[in-house]
Amino acid sequence: MTLEGKRVLITGGGSGAGADLALGFARAGAEVVITGRRAEALQTAAAQHEAIRWVQSDVTSENAVRAMFAEAGACQIVIANAGAADSGVMTRTTLAQWNAMIAVNLTGAFLTLREGLRQMDGWGRLIAIASTAGLKGYAKVVPYAAAKHGVIGIVRSLALEIARSPVTVNAICPGFLDTPMTDHSVEVIAAKTGRSQAEARAALAAMNPQNRLIQPAEVTACALWLCAPGSEGVNGQALAIDGGEA
Repeated sequence: MTLEGKRVLITGGGSGAGADLALGFARAGAEVVITGRRAEALQTAAAQHEAIRWVQSDVTSENAVRAMFAEAGACQIVIANAGAADSGVMTRTTLAQWNAMIAVNLTGAFLTLREGLRQMDGWGRLIAIASTAGLKGYAKVVPYAAAKHGVIGIVRSLALEIARSPVTVNAICPGFLDTPMTDHSVEVIAAKTGRSQAEARAALAAMNPQNRLIQPAEVTACALWLCAPGSEGVNGQALAIDGGEA
């Protein structure tokens, strides 16, 4: 497949799944714009391919998201990938932690998809990178899971609004990814439980029936398929990449 002539915007594109998405879409012929808060990480990710450029932005700010799209230019593909994770038991979760998880994972996705749809003129693809935490519950991640469930709600509702247009919206829901975000989760688990980081990583991998972490390239392959001919009827779906866990 080729995406020549298409421009894709990827939030949270400086590392992990976002950086892999950027490279995959660039190799498919698209012009890629990655965004995020950390300029150094964005510069490093953009250096992967000549078709990638970067725009520093904050998806939790309505004005910043509008400015982000204005600087990027008209985009036919928008991937709301920016996110963050935190953990802790419900009784020790502060309002600040709750608000932070909702802001980046849910409000950020809402603002990105809304502004992305507003500037689309004709064919388009809206994709939210959610999580299996949007499909099921996990202990000690109440704010994160609530936010990701909300993203699925956005996708399913928006799909009905735009069903008669040439635009589709879908969510990709990976299990634990082999990315720096999971590395951070491993460090937190090890620090709080006394287990080694290897044991903590193995415990996360064991949640997948295939007993492994999901690779970012698997998310990229799914996103590319959603933009390929033959995917027109896929709308409002939450596609799990988790080895059968969810």
